[in-house]
Amino acid sequence: MLEIPASHRDLLDSQYATLATLGPDGRPQLSEVWFLSEGGSVSLSLNDSRQKTKNLRVNPAANLFLLDLASPLRYLEIRGDAEVTPDDDYSFADLVGAKYGADMRAMDPPGQSRVKVTIRPVRVNAVDVRG
Repeated sequence: MLEIPASHRDLLDSQYATLATLGPDGRPQLSEVWFLSEGGSVSLSLNDSRQKTKNLRVNPAANLFLLDLASPLRYLEIRGDAEVTPDDDYSFADLVGAKYGADMRAMDPPGQSRVKVTIRPVRVNAVDVRG
C-alpha cells in the first residue's frame, strides 16, 4: 500500500476520476468514473457488462487520474492492479450512490449486476507544476 502525499490527498474527494484500462487490442481505454477513497486504495462500482470491467478481468493493470479542476497543473495519478469482486447485493454500489446522490440499481438493465473494483496502488505520482 502506497501513501498519497498530504499535498494531494484532497484530490481523493474529487467528484470524478479518469480510469485507464487496457483493451483487447492492447490500446488504452479511458472512462470517466465515480469512485470512493478507502484507506490506502480507491474503489469503483462498475456494471459487470461494460468494456472497462471486461478489460480489468483480463488484465488488472489500471491507472486512475484525478485532475485538480481549480488548478489543472496539479494532479494525482494512481497506477495499480485492480481487484474485481462481485457486488450482487449492491452494498458497495449503495455507498457510491450515496456520495453522488444516485440509485445505482436504476442504472443497470435487468440481468446485469455490479462489481466492486479496488485499485491497489503500486505507484503514485503527485504532480504540481504551478511553480
